[in-house]
Amino acid sequence: MSMGKPLPHDSAPLHVTGAARYIDDIPVPADCLHLAFGLSHEARGVITAMNLDAVRSAPGVMRVLTAADLPGVNDISTAAHDEPLLAAGDVHYHGQPIFLVLATSHRAAREAAAKADITIEAKPALLSIDDALAARSYFEGGPLTWRRGEVAPAMAKAETIVDGRIEIGGQEHFYLEGQVSLAMPQDNGDMVLHTSTQHPTEIQHKVAEALATPFHAVRVETRRMGGGFGGKESQGNALAIACAIGAHLTGKPCKMRYDRDDDMVITGKRHDFRIAYKAGVDAKGKLVAVEFDQYVRCGWSMDLSLPVCDRAMLHADNAYWIPNIRITSHRLKTNTCSATAFRGFGGPQGMVGIERVLDHIAHRLKMDPLELRQANFYKKSRPQETPYGQPVKGFILPEMVKSLAESADYKGRKQAIARWNEKSTVLKKGIALTPVKFGISFTLTHLNQAGALVNLYADGSVTINHGGTEMGQGLNQKVAQVAAAGFGIGMEQVRITATDTGKVPNTSATAASSGSDLNGMAVKNAVDEIRDRIARFLATEAGVKPRDVVFAQGRVTAGEMDMTFAEAAKHAHENRISLSATGFYATPDISWDRAIGKGHPFFYFAYGAAITEVAIDTLTGENRILRVDILHDVGQSLNPAVDVGQIEGGYVQGAGWLTTEELVWDEKGVLRTHAPSTYKIPACSDRPDVFNVALWNGENHVPTIYRSKAVGEPPLMLGISALMALSDAVGACGDGYPHLNAPATAERVYMAAKRVQGAR
Repeated sequence: MSMGKPLPHDSAPLHVTGAARYIDDIPVPADCLHLAFGLSHEARGVITAMNLDAVRSAPGVMRVLTAADLPGVNDISTAAHDEPLLAAGDVHYHGQPIFLVLATSHRAAREAAAKADITIEAKPALLSIDDALAARSYFEGGPLTWRRGEVAPAMAKAETIVDGRIEIGGQEHFYLEGQVSLAMPQDNGDMVLHTSTQHPTEIQHKVAEALATPFHAVRVETRRMGGGFGGKESQGNALAIACAIGAHLTGKPCKMRYDRDDDMVITGKRHDFRIAYKAGVDAKGKLVAVEFDQYVRCGWSMDLSLPVCDRAMLHADNAYWIPNIRITSHRLKTNTCSATAFRGFGGPQGMVGIERVLDHIAHRLKMDPLELRQANFYKKSRPQETPYGQPVKGFILPEMVKSLAESADYKGRKQAIARWNEKSTVLKKGIALTPVKFGISFTLTHLNQAGALVNLYADGSVTINHGGTEMGQGLNQKVAQVAAAGFGIGMEQVRITATDTGKVPNTSATAASSGSDLNGMAVKNAVDEIRDRIARFLATEAGVKPRDVVFAQGRVTAGEMDMTFAEAAKHAHENRISLSATGFYATPDISWDRAIGKGHPFFYFAYGAAITEVAIDTLTGENRILRVDILHDVGQSLNPAVDVGQIEGGYVQGAGWLTTEELVWDEKGVLRTHAPSTYKIPACSDRPDVFNVALWNGENHVPTIYRSKAVGEPPLMLGISALMALSDAVGACGDGYPHLNAPATAERVYMAAKRVQGAR
């Protein structure tokens, strides 16, 4: 049985040897053209003159395209049709593509693009949250509010009230493989694209729209990505469409790859938030009322901002019962790159808000933050509803948090840290335990579906194609394990092929932590269909019932019949039994009305908890993560090795977002942190000396694929404990509350420590 085994990633040997083939490794024909965008040098303005003569005459240039040269719709947006491929008149952010160069080499295209002479009449740009608020520059026309209960009367009766705000920065995806696409023209005007994308079907649809062709004329293939994290859900549209148009107009293959600097300047990031809050508690520290205003810098186009902001609102409660709550979301339009999907999809920002509230209340009450958190957990004995009306069933955080606190000696270490801080004047330590309750499903209900194609060959080997995409997260290995378990065969007999819109149509993005849940179930349904056909056939021959036919250990038995799986497949084929099947799965029991903020948007919740211990240097703000202890809920793990890897990576990425990864735009809207030299992601040297990860062995109450739970996004929010631990360490410097913003860079830690010391 392959299920539950800690098997290595199916492409691990290829990754470490460099043999794994990515888009940039695909051999291209000698006449392949290479593309590059010419970019806006202003954050907002009107193009008044554009001289591209020098670009056209540059060495290697075959063609230069502007918006007027495009054969079809000039749009790359996900749905709103508000994002042109090439700017036509107005420019809306620094780095917006204006024209497209087709040249004989990647370097020739980039060098030529730099020769453009473009005059842009600059206009005042809205760059910050404050700028957008002053101009009332909103998406959807204004703020959106969801509420439960009577906040004002409850707040008036509160024993203690805190208010404040926290600034939460964005985050660059920093995938190892940048955005890249390759278009190969076919007969009859058809187009095949090899694209590094989490959403092949959206690429198919947008390319078909740009070329004015039916969907069936465009086939998109994605074998693997070198990381995605949400940055390849919609941001690959521009490259794929540009390559397809180039190939359509020239009849030659076209390839486009962003250099790292261009990638960081052009593409969207995680949404940065400002969360203003007011919260009241009773005499026992129980929350009675909370008000949140979530101010979100969405960038210049809508992209995926609306569902991202919705999910931030949906996770404003995290793990806590709040009887009276108002959440208002301000989706602000600014002249910056259009913020987009990023692992957690708004959920992390929403969770940071409530964790900050509880941290602030605990400081005011001089109470252990963990005890305050535990006191406000949802009740397991009497399931309570979230602010949007979904019952919190299977709530296991009380047991998980207690187990983690005991196994990692939270109380003993907290006491030891207090003793350390009393004696140390320069170095201060901090510790925090924060929980995670993360909803699993797309909030756009129709996306919660998946298809698969399973082919069993007469020699017993199996190929699988499903709608999910592999970006390093181990999806294909998990799905292959599902198939192997269904047929009762070894993993060596199963092969996952490249994601292909020509094999499985109408797929959803690999996002929302749904990859294994949706595609695993779709593959299982297809495998079950083929196995049942064989079982019915063999049962008739053996004179037994189909349920008595057993597939296990690479063999098939039916009564006295006993053969290898390969022999069974061959025998079924020779008797004209179909060995191919499609599978389909749609998530049940979900519904959602975003206008009023009510419904059952999630199939289930995934849970986790993390303890982080840190040290800070009060003279410089330099800080270190010393130790991390994690207990995470993955249900019945499909693959513990893959799941632990996802948990470790998720924590590090979450901690990086909240500590070192700072995006800086200057007063002209120019991104100054556009390379590894200026943008600091966590490195090997930043890992904690002690990093303990354990899987919770509790039962999953919902019928997911083999009772597993999603593990893509939830672990990222474990990194919130790093920010709260830094707040704890800064708080030890004096009497005032730290009000630490994120990312908590060395500069911010230093300044917060000085403020706290000044309050003493």
